[in-house]
Amino acid sequence: MQFKRTVVLFFLVCIGSVVQAQIPAGFKPIFNGKNLKGWHSSRTSHQGTTPDVRVEDGAIVLRQQPYGQGGVLLTDKKYKNFELYLEAKIDSFSNGGIFIRSSESGIAYQIELDEAAGSTGNLYGERMPVSTVMQATDLEKVWKPNDWNSFRIRMVGEVPCITLWVNGVQMYDVVQPKNDFVAGATQGMIGLQSHWTALYSPAAGEWNGLNSWAPGAAHRFRNIAIKELEKDVVQ
Repeated sequence: MQFKRTVVLFFLVCIGSVVQAQIPAGFKPIFNGKNLKGWHSSRTSHQGTTPDVRVEDGAIVLRQQPYGQGGVLLTDKKYKNFELYLEAKIDSFSNGGIFIRSSESGIAYQIELDEAAGSTGNLYGERMPVSTVMQATDLEKVWKPNDWNSFRIRMVGEVPCITLWVNGVQMYDVVQPKNDFVAGATQGMIGLQSHWTALYSPAAGEWNGLNSWAPGAAHRFRNIAIKELEKDVVQ
């Protein structure tokens, strides 16, 4: 019996090691898997300022709170040139995004997360126009619905060059023709967004699937890590 317990414990330790090993070499974790140390919710985002953000089973989980009000979870630290790695699991009929070089109010370049709209992985601007919008046209070849998927995002340069890989496959690599931030910002926070909902009212008693966030939906993020790059050019 003791031998069996030892084998089971060894197996569980190995499983935990595999999860940690999914972070690429050279990346530093910016989420400890236990609490939200190093992160804060924006109090100035138009998406909402009271999102339900908690840690569950080693993952950051974002939900609306109250229903209809989203929000943005931001790193305390700002980054300039970097590669970001994380794994995301997003519920159907929910809209959010990964913000890069975000301001406190959530003005940022954004990697969209919205399976229902078919726009997951696309490069947009949040609260600002982006000169060159990109689409993750090969996403369906690698995407695992209702499961964990890895995102690796590189952002370098005062005029941003943005590269996205999903599950290890490159989706695009684009140099913007200009810095799209109004004030020309060259650094900002990493953000995780839960979108606000415009069309649904609890008083209506039903939900028709046309909104940005279904009741009870959640976005989950784990193994969040970053590699800061010293120069504006890709090594």
